Parts: sequence; structure tokens; C-alpha cells
Amino acid sequence: MRVVTGGTRAIETLRRAGIAHEVHEYVLPERHGAARDERPQYGLEAAAALGVAAAQVCKTLVAVADGALVLAVIPSDASLDLKRLAAALGAHRADLADPAAAERVTGYVVGGISPIATRRRLRTVLEERATALTTIHVSAGRRGLQLSLAPADLVRVTAALVAPISTIESRDL
Repeated sequence: MRVVTGGTRAIETLRRAGIAHEVHEYVLPERHGAARDERPQYGLEAAAALGVAAAQVCKTLVAVADGALVLAVIPSDASLDLKRLAAALGAHRADLADPAAAERVTGYVVGGISPIATRRRLRTVLEERATALTTIHVSAGRRGLQLSLAPADLVRVTAALVAPISTIESRDL
């Protein structure tokens, strides 16, 4: 890990807002994400590289709830429960967004999507379980770059709704 001097939109937004945070850069695994036939494991890889619990590193997923794009921020050891997400938003239905649409609307690449300072402001929902932690990690807007901050500060900067939207997974990286 090394100190990062350049900033992303997410880092600059936190700096301008005066929100306490740390930036953590890590070396990406040779095959970052997963093999072609597996789901990407960006959050779990970040947790392992940073030496923190998987529950502390949150992944940002872009979903579609009743036709509107939204962000779901959940611990990397969890799965998004689309029915719970829809219920939290007062929507009838929610599905994961197409990766290309997610990149277009956020301005970040998959595996590096930050919930902070997306290109277009999206309604954000943070998993309730994450608010019990002192510090959480989210993408800083680039693969291999994470931000750590207080969950309350993430809620404040993103205007996030807090709700139980995930289920805990039990699997190894």
C-alpha cells in the first residue's frame, strides 16, 4: 500500500466537503475480478489486499428500480437482495443494471464504481449492517483504490437511505 497523491472525483469530493477519510491503494491480483466463468470478486479481493474484514469493504452495485437507476452499497461478504432493495425504495421491482449502463451513468469502471461523486447523482441505499461499523471502505473511483470513512459520513455525502438490502454469503475467495 502506498500514499496516493492524485485524486479521483470521489476523493476530491470528500476533501472539498472536509470529510475525514483515508485513501488506500493496493496491488491488483493478476486476474483482478474473476475468471471469465465466475462472478467478479472485487470487494473480497480488496479486503484481502488491505488486510481488513470482508464486511468492512463495501461494493457498490448499480441497479434499476422501477426503471430508475440506483446505487446499492453492501458489504463484500453479502449478496444484494433485490426484493429488499425494491421495498426500501418503495418500488415494485429491482434488477441489476447492465454493466455498460452502470459505467455510463456513474463515470466509473465496473470494479471501481464509487458511491461518491457519480457522473449523474443516483439515489443511494446503504446496507444497514454497515452502519454498525466504525469505518467502512468503498471504492475511490478506480480499481485498486479504496477510501475508508465513517458510515455516517458516507450517508451524509451521498444522501443515502439506510436499509437492510443484503443477505450474508458464506464462501471463500
